Amino acid sequence: MANATDSAMTKVTSLDAMVVGAGFGGIYQLKKFRDMGFSVKAIDTASDVGGTWYWNRYPGAMSDTESYLYRYSWDSNDLQTYPWHKHYVYQKEVLAYLQHVVDKHDLRRDIIFETSLTDATWDGEAKVWNVQTSTGITFRARYLVTALGLLSRANFPDIPGIDTFRGERYHTGAWPEGVSMEGKRVGIIGNGSTGVQVITEISKDVDHLVSFQRNPQYSVPSGQRDVDPSYRQEVNENYNEIWRQAKDESNTAFGFEENKDRPALSVDSDTRRGLFEAAWKRGGGFRFMFESFNDIVTNEAANLEACEFIKDKIRQTVKDPEKARKLMPTQLYARRPLCDAGYYEQFNRPNVQVVSLHDTPITEITGDGVKISDGTVHKVDMLIFATGFDAVDGNYTRLAIKGRHGQSLKDHWAEAGPTSYLGVTVADFPNMFMILGPNGPFSNIPPAIETHVEFIADIILAAEKLARSDSPPGKVSVPTIVATQEAEEAWTHECDVVSRDSLFRKTDSWIFGSNVPGKKHSVMFYFGGLAPYRQKLREVAKNGWEGFRIA
Repeated sequence: MANATDSAMTKVTSLDAMVVGAGFGGIYQLKKFRDMGFSVKAIDTASDVGGTWYWNRYPGAMSDTESYLYRYSWDSNDLQTYPWHKHYVYQKEVLAYLQHVVDKHDLRRDIIFETSLTDATWDGEAKVWNVQTSTGITFRARYLVTALGLLSRANFPDIPGIDTFRGERYHTGAWPEGVSMEGKRVGIIGNGSTGVQVITEISKDVDHLVSFQRNPQYSVPSGQRDVDPSYRQEVNENYNEIWRQAKDESNTAFGFEENKDRPALSVDSDTRRGLFEAAWKRGGGFRFMFESFNDIVTNEAANLEACEFIKDKIRQTVKDPEKARKLMPTQLYARRPLCDAGYYEQFNRPNVQVVSLHDTPITEITGDGVKISDGTVHKVDMLIFATGFDAVDGNYTRLAIKGRHGQSLKDHWAEAGPTSYLGVTVADFPNMFMILGPNGPFSNIPPAIETHVEFIADIILAAEKLARSDSPPGKVSVPTIVATQEAEEAWTHECDVVSRDSLFRKTDSWIFGSNVPGKKHSVMFYFGGLAPYRQKLREVAKNGWEGFRIA
C-alpha cells in the first residue's frame, strides 16, 4: 500500500484512497478503507462530520425513516446500546450519532475539515487521481470515492429582486445556529418535505407565517412518539432479521413488508378506506404508499383512490375552506411520500396563511416582502427558502472532475443527463467511485449507502488481488477499474425501462430534475427496489465483475 507522505514545499500527499465527504457515506467508506489497510484521507467543506445532517439544521429537521434503521448495521454492539428515544430521529440526534461513530472508531484523525475539492484529474500514466483542494494541498490517490450526498447543492429560485430583500434570508440547506423566530413575520417559499417540517415546527412561535406554495403536497402523519422500552427490546432481539429483510427482501428498505399482492381496486370501497385509515393511524409516508396496496405508484386509478383519501383528511383537518382549497394537491400522489407531525393542523392557527402560487404567482421580492401577481405585498421580517436542491448530480457538475481524455463529468453528462453504471461509477473515469451516484436505488438511504460502500470495497479488493497475482516478483502493478461505455448505456436503459410504469415520472419533482429551471428531465434513480439492486450487484461480482474492465 502507498504511504501517506507530505512535502512542505509542494504540499503533496500520496495516498491509496481519497474520500470526498464526511456524511453517512464518507464515514463508512473511510472506515472500510482503513480496515483494508489503505492509507486514506477524507475531506469535507464543513467543520465537522455529518454531511447533509451538518448543514440541514433548520427547525423541525427529521428523518422519515424509523430510528432503528436510520443508522449503520455493521456495529452490532452499537445497534444494541446506542440510545434512540423516539420513533423518528431529529437532526441533532443524527448528527450526534455520526459524531459518536467517528469518535468510537477513531476516524476523525483521517478527516480534514474546512477543505473542499476544487479539481480532480486522472493521470493515466501514473494511474492516480491528482486532487486539488481549497487549502492548497494536492492529493495523489490511486482511488477516488465521492460521497457528496443526494441532496447537498442548495437550489435558490430565480425570482426578481431576491437580492434586494433587507430582512433575514435563509436556505434550509445551509441553516445557521442561533436563528430566532419568536415574534417575527416569516415567509416560507417551498413546501416539500423540508417546508412541511419547518412550518409544523415554527408556526407556534412566529408572529405571522405565510406559506407560498406552488404544488400543495400529500402528507400523512409520521406516527412520531416516544419509544416504549419493550419496543426497543423487541427491535434489539430481532436486529439481524430486521436488516436482512430491509436489504434483501424489501424494495424500499424502510423496515416493513411492502404489499405485493393486493391491488387497491381488488377490494370494495369500505375495505379500501379501512386499510388506508389503518395506515394513516400507524404513520409513515413510505408505509402508507407501499404497505397498504401494491399498485399506488403504478396504477393511476389506484393512485387516485389514495389521493381522495388524503384530500378528505385535509378537508376534515383544515377548518377554513379557503385555506383547505389552497392546500389541496392538484397532481398525482407520486412524489417522495411525505409524513409530518401535525402539518395541516398548523393552518388552523390565525397567524398562519397560505398563498397559492397557481392563483397568484410571485412577481418579485421587494426590500420588505414578497409581491404577488394581484399586487399584494406580503411584508415579512424573514424569508426562508425551502426550495430543495439541485439533486443527485448537482454537486458533481459544479466540480472539475476530469477522467480520461480530460473530459469532465459535466461534459460527460451534457447530452444524455446524469448517467452511471450501477449508480457507482462512470465510463472513462477509472478508479473513481460514487456513493449514491446517479441511477442508484430509490430507497432508504443508510442501507443503500452500505450497499455502495461494500460493493466499492469488494471490487477494489478483487482488483488488488488480481494485480498482485499478475505482477512480476518484487513489483506490484497498480490496477485500474473502469466501467465500459456499453455497461453504462445498458444500465441507463434499464433504469429508464424500470421507471416507465411509475407514476413518479408524471409529476414535476426533484426526483427527475424538474425542480431546477433548465435542468434536463432525466431518470436519476433505479426504481426496481433495493433488494433487486443488491441481487444485480451480486450477479455482477459473480460474473467476473461484468461491465468493468480491470487492468
